[in-house]
Amino acid sequence: MKNNRTSLPFLSILLFLPILSFSQNRSNLPGNKQAAVNSIQAHKKDFIKMSDEIWALAETAFEEQQSAKILADYAEQQGFKVERGVADIPTAFIASYGSGKPIIGVLGEFDALPGLSQKTTPEKNPLHEGKAGHGCGHNLFGVGSLGAAIAVKELMEQGKLKGTVRFYGTPAEEKFFGKLFIARAGLFDDLDACLDWHPSAKTKANVQSSLALVDFIVEFYGQAAHASSDPWNGRSAVDGLELYTTGLNYMREHVKPTVRIHYQIMNGGAVVNVVPDYAKLWVRIRDTKKEGMEKVWKRADEMIKGAAIMADVDYKTTLVSGLHEVLVNRTGGEVLQKNLELLGPITYTDEEVAFAKKIQEATDKPQVGLDAEIKELEETKENPGGGSTDVGDVSWLVPEIRLGVTTAPVDTPWHSWAVVACGGMSIGHKGMVYAADALAMTMVDLFENPDIITEMKKEFNERKGDAEYKAILPDGPAPIPGN
Repeated sequence: MKNNRTSLPFLSILLFLPILSFSQNRSNLPGNKQAAVNSIQAHKKDFIKMSDEIWALAETAFEEQQSAKILADYAEQQGFKVERGVADIPTAFIASYGSGKPIIGVLGEFDALPGLSQKTTPEKNPLHEGKAGHGCGHNLFGVGSLGAAIAVKELMEQGKLKGTVRFYGTPAEEKFFGKLFIARAGLFDDLDACLDWHPSAKTKANVQSSLALVDFIVEFYGQAAHASSDPWNGRSAVDGLELYTTGLNYMREHVKPTVRIHYQIMNGGAVVNVVPDYAKLWVRIRDTKKEGMEKVWKRADEMIKGAAIMADVDYKTTLVSGLHEVLVNRTGGEVLQKNLELLGPITYTDEEVAFAKKIQEATDKPQVGLDAEIKELEETKENPGGGSTDVGDVSWLVPEIRLGVTTAPVDTPWHSWAVVACGGMSIGHKGMVYAADALAMTMVDLFENPDIITEMKKEFNERKGDAEYKAILPDGPAPIPGN
């Protein structure tokens, strides 16, 4: 694939900087942690190459055949046992090495977002007009996590660590929440601990929760008629849709501030002179806790019938899926925090800072560059706000350690062309390698110190209490395109 990346002279220089400049000198780390970082440095060229390939492919939910193959093939080449097509999903896989306990997992994603194609330039400039792009940095996510797993695997080969390391290739996080299907298949159940990271504009151990959500489709069915000559013979499906969305919007005043309700009209009629007999709406409801989300969902579901009665139309609702909020594990977060402090901040070149500031100029943000500071471990908030993730469901099955690493400038709009631009050049590469270092060092701690895992499980059980995890999914297989 031709990769027409950039037209700015200084960026051309930037993209061809010697590969050794992509990370700091890390030569004073203890024992196995130093060996893990050295392993990642040894494979770094391969990691950057794979990340750029996945960046250019930009495959979307459940269509990541080539991206998944790149990661799975490389894991196999490095000596992992790879099981492909797990949970009956062609692009999901698990790469394992070692035997016995503890079993430590690390999650990797690799799906892109529709409509965000972008060159590696600091102004909006699609690589392929209308095509997908990695607006959440998942081209970095999967490779960085696999890099950490490889570093641990090499320590196991040398007899320095004992147990099992698993890399989970998890597709479709952006739309269909692939981890839900992997969880439902029981493939996380025997883990002792799990780790993940995510591209960000900050570097920190993430000890905040996320929002629980539910996705459902509402369809209305009416009777077509001529919109002028005999509209009285029609029953408008769009009337039902509009009455329902009006009800949702009136309900906003009477829900807690933590609730989010958003929807997308998928079908609102075809032509103006026909009373439409079909309409379709995609609805998403969120709250900080699953219980709160479910209360609003129940009310929203009851309102559909009322809208259908008023419009004299029929209706159908279909559950797409839903997510649990993240179950925080501060014990694991504290271990990760110490490793971030050992690593210190990422360093950037003048060219990279200039690139970041141009991104900020183009997105109307203060031109302050990149934030590489290692943030202090935060207090866990009761109402964290923000988005949702299918990592939340994993965190209800196994203690989860979560990391955010800088891969884009301060205040960069996420899910945008700006993230795509940074993810295909050295700013993103540096964050990916840093994440691999931090994850690998933290896994070393878990393998070397079983008491940490014991304490993580204790906190996990206390936070979970008597709750029983059940994936919010309809019966049947994952919605694979073409099936």
